[in-house]
Amino acid sequence: MFNFFHKGAAIKPLFPYTTEVHCHLLPGIDDGSPDVEHSLPLLRQIREWGIEKVIATPHVTEATFENTPQTVGDAYERLTREPEFGEIGIQLCYSAEYRMDDNFLNILQRNEIMPMPDKHILIENSFLQPFWNIKELIFDLQLKGFAPILAHPERYSYYHKDKKIYQELHDQGCEFQVNLLSLAGYYNKSSKEVAEWLVSKQMVDYLGSDLHNTDHALHLGKYLSSKDYVKHMKNIRIKNNAL
Repeated sequence: MFNFFHKGAAIKPLFPYTTEVHCHLLPGIDDGSPDVEHSLPLLRQIREWGIEKVIATPHVTEATFENTPQTVGDAYERLTREPEFGEIGIQLCYSAEYRMDDNFLNILQRNEIMPMPDKHILIENSFLQPFWNIKELIFDLQLKGFAPILAHPERYSYYHKDKKIYQELHDQGCEFQVNLLSLAGYYNKSSKEVAEWLVSKQMVDYLGSDLHNTDHALHLGKYLSSKDYVKHMKNIRIKNNAL
């Protein structure tokens, strides 16, 4: 684990990690970058913010983005074949952000998971309702040797009024990845407050940009130069660079 903010260190507009674990920069396969022409400047920007390694995590969601190892691999190849990509000087690999739904259960049954290093796997709830059997699913993933990471738990509004679910899931061994955009207040006040609460309870294992587009990049740039950023990073300890 890493403590990225040291007393007396100069404040620089850099991400608090060098490995990005949640972003949507592969071209044309989800609601993130639509093409290579958008992916390259976004990668160039996060490289300037100190990112050395990117784990791209395109959505895998029933009926909307039913991506497969083939579609993700093809998008990766389109991007990395570009001469400009090599000039950026960033390591790119890929996994996915898996929505917990029937499609995911079928992928799991077929052993077609695209894991992160050390069999970590990024999972997400729907924003409308939680997966009905989340604790059992996490247990099943662990039995199969996966290390589940719940993406942006602070954004699930149905958890906000009764926060005990956070402690229960975290105690079960499900790690949490909080969005920098949530801490920046990009989504809404409630998501920011819960993100800050998770930081205070030391339940943030990973941070991620969840970068989709230039609007996200603009807000992240402002956040990195803000007093909120200094406050949030003062005591946070995360594991990004272990992946």
